[in-house]
Amino acid sequence: MNHPVPLAAGTPTRVNAVLLRVPAGFPSPAQDSFDDGRIDLNDVLIRDVTSTFILRVTGDSMQGVGIYDGDEVLVDRSLTPRDGDVVIAVVDGDFTIKTLRLHPEKVVLHPENPAYPDVVVGGLSELVVWGVVVHSIRHIRPAGRPA
Repeated sequence: MNHPVPLAAGTPTRVNAVLLRVPAGFPSPAQDSFDDGRIDLNDVLIRDVTSTFILRVTGDSMQGVGIYDGDEVLVDRSLTPRDGDVVIAVVDGDFTIKTLRLHPEKVVLHPENPAYPDVVVGGLSELVVWGVVVHSIRHIRPAGRPA
């Protein structure tokens, strides 16, 4: 996993927005529409810009929650991690992304792919929950493809 890079503070990132509800099942003849215009992605995706970082994921251990190799995740370091959160953890100096499972007698970092074992954090291991994943960015169109 790449080292975290802070998001740039200051200039808003604005994109064109035509916010319609788009059915993923059967098409609906009735379209609920929102205000047309522009939205600031900082307002939509980021709660605390000074504590939010973006990291690129490598590997397939989190496919079960829709996070794939090459995706980026937005991580908020100001949030207190809770049981069931997807987190960026540092175990014995190595970064990883896993689902946090808190048990009375142990802490487990659970991969969301059955091909990988749980990481049970033992007494001799050092665990730091670096931040809580709040969004993932899934790339639908492969990079490097001609426009």
